[in-house]
Amino acid sequence: MIVVLRSDATHDEALAVEHALRAAGSEPQRLAGERIAYLANGVSQDLVRALPAVAEWFESPATHPMASRPGPRTVVTVCEQHFGDGHVQIVAGPCAVESPEQVDAVASACAALGLRVLRGGAFKPRTSPYSFRGLGLDAMRWLREAANRHGLAVVTEVMEPSAVDAACELADMLQVGSRNMQNFPLLAAVGRTRTPVLLKRGMSATLEEWLLAAEYVLEGGNEQVVLCERGVRSFDPAARNLLDLAAVPLLRARTHLPVIVDPSHGVGVRDAVIPMACAAVAAGADGVMVEVHPDPGSARSDGFQALTVPMLGELVARVRAIERAMTK
Repeated sequence: MIVVLRSDATHDEALAVEHALRAAGSEPQRLAGERIAYLANGVSQDLVRALPAVAEWFESPATHPMASRPGPRTVVTVCEQHFGDGHVQIVAGPCAVESPEQVDAVASACAALGLRVLRGGAFKPRTSPYSFRGLGLDAMRWLREAANRHGLAVVTEVMEPSAVDAACELADMLQVGSRNMQNFPLLAAVGRTRTPVLLKRGMSATLEEWLLAAEYVLEGGNEQVVLCERGVRSFDPAARNLLDLAAVPLLRARTHLPVIVDPSHGVGVRDAVIPMACAAVAAGADGVMVEVHPDPGSARSDGFQALTVPMLGELVARVRAIERAMTK
């Protein structure tokens, strides 16, 4: 059962409700959202009806009550940049940070185009152990320094629970990548922080499994979660993945969390990234995340899908035009 308190309920009234629910044998869990609400299993409607601070209650069949709670949509704030407020957020940066000069060139280009969130990989989970796996903490420091010079927020991937604290010191948003979407100790660790989390869809994950992964983070107390569609495995080798844009409206109907799309990984073909970014915005995505490199031909990771700096400018112009058309 989900128990929702009156909008004017005081702290003491909320504590009284918690005490009554525990006395009835439940272990109430506070749900994310503006209104005070609890997930309380095993309590009767008669008990809840008698609590004066309770405004409403209902049975929830959802296995992820925090991710699917009713009410207003969540707006995730990253250094004064918002995901889910009706403005399309564009996140851009290199797949992997390779040098201070490379990441600074991309950061400068992003800032010049009015973008305010820089992505970049310092620790890279790669299918082959012989592929470039990132430069670690040095790369994360270069990313932070470049972002500071150009007034940008930083989102970067964290791969294991032991690295979360160090990442929180240098990043403004923690990315949980596709390969770690069901790394439950990692989800619990980022859930204990109050740093916003970008949760990518697993390459073979259903929407239900993805929302349950988000539930791990929310259950830990971290309400700042953004979902990122990045494509799922397909039988067709023409594209790296099958970018599931149907996930955008489906998720908007099932969760209050912001949803963005990564067309770079979604298709893995440079010339298809801009059209699919535009399609994602038209489908209702709260943002897009793309890979950019000053010289994609020399990139140490995924250069075939990275945009050039001029292409990033084209993407920004086209996305903003669609955004304006949709808000008229």
